[in-house]
Amino acid sequence: MSKFQLMTKDQEDLVAMVHDFMEKKVDPYVDQWDRESHCPMDEVRELMDLGFWGIDVPEEYGGAGLDVTTIMYIRQAMAYHDAGFTNTFSAQTFGWKPVLLAGTEEQKKYWGQRLAEGAFWAMCITEPQSGSDAGNCKTKAVKDGDEYIITGGKTFITNGGVSDLYTVTCSTDPSKGKHGISLFIVERDRPGVSVGKHEDKMGIRSSNTTDVVFDEVRVPADHMIGAEGTGFKTLMKMLSRTRPTGVAPAVGVAQRALDLAIEYSRTRLSFGQPIGKLEGIQFKLADMEMKLQCCQSQLAYSAALVDKGIYDTLVGSCTKCFVSEAVLDICLQAQQIYGGYGYSKEYPLEKLVRDARIFSIYEGSSEIQRYIIGKTLVGKI
Repeated sequence: MSKFQLMTKDQEDLVAMVHDFMEKKVDPYVDQWDRESHCPMDEVRELMDLGFWGIDVPEEYGGAGLDVTTIMYIRQAMAYHDAGFTNTFSAQTFGWKPVLLAGTEEQKKYWGQRLAEGAFWAMCITEPQSGSDAGNCKTKAVKDGDEYIITGGKTFITNGGVSDLYTVTCSTDPSKGKHGISLFIVERDRPGVSVGKHEDKMGIRSSNTTDVVFDEVRVPADHMIGAEGTGFKTLMKMLSRTRPTGVAPAVGVAQRALDLAIEYSRTRLSFGQPIGKLEGIQFKLADMEMKLQCCQSQLAYSAALVDKGIYDTLVGSCTKCFVSEAVLDICLQAQQIYGGYGYSKEYPLEKLVRDARIFSIYEGSSEIQRYIIGKTLVGKI
């Protein structure tokens, strides 16, 4: 496994702790969880208890306050063992991010403390008709005195069935389209909130993904994040900050695939010699390593920018698109080196390929990223 040579001693210690935990508590059960589509919340919480609650919540609001670069390393290390587990871990604070960007000081203190004390907080954006088109929001929030009444349904919600809190995109003024979208904090135990269908996914099967339904749910007006109609703008700001770490687990998956392919090429004999001596296999491994190092470098650059307060949409979209596609190719090439065994569920490559497939789809597909990149480059014409 390649070593990140720019890691600090503290980062190295955190990564080593994550690997140790995952080897002992996760690796023995990964195949079973994958078959059963089981979200291992007990193990996730056990890892959180080692100091990872509210990992990206600033210390002044009760969290761990780690920087983006450190979080990137942690998520890569975790996904080396299981991307689904990593997805559950990473999404614990997803719904908090809009509060940090646009919430009041009171909201930051109160809700940040909830996360630090062990709450899970999901982000509810996607709807059946919209997919990556976050501005196409049919869920409505209607003002009624000092409350809002929320009605609608969200789909493909990560941690939808295991979260305590939701941040929900709602249309408060349908006539304004995306400029009429507002964000609300909704507690799961409010009357009218229910969890719907559990997605039977191709990959990351240990990650909980469900529908979440809001049936005339009443929330106080102070549960709105930011001003009415500013939700879409806040979402776009949030995504420009989350893409470096959002796609970081993909690199952990690719590193595992490459390590397995290297080991297999050393031990698999063909015509009386290890297949690793064949130029065709060496070239495949070389291409995989080059792509992996490019992914690592691009992620490190993107994370460093965010840590410096530089939020570059072009860099974020380039990182998300390039890394997600390169990682899938690395896993496919590793599967090719394994030959027929790579297609068998008895070997780990089959699962890694399934897990890698999701990264070019969620949090803005590759097509959406290319649209953003092209639009940014062309500008107004």
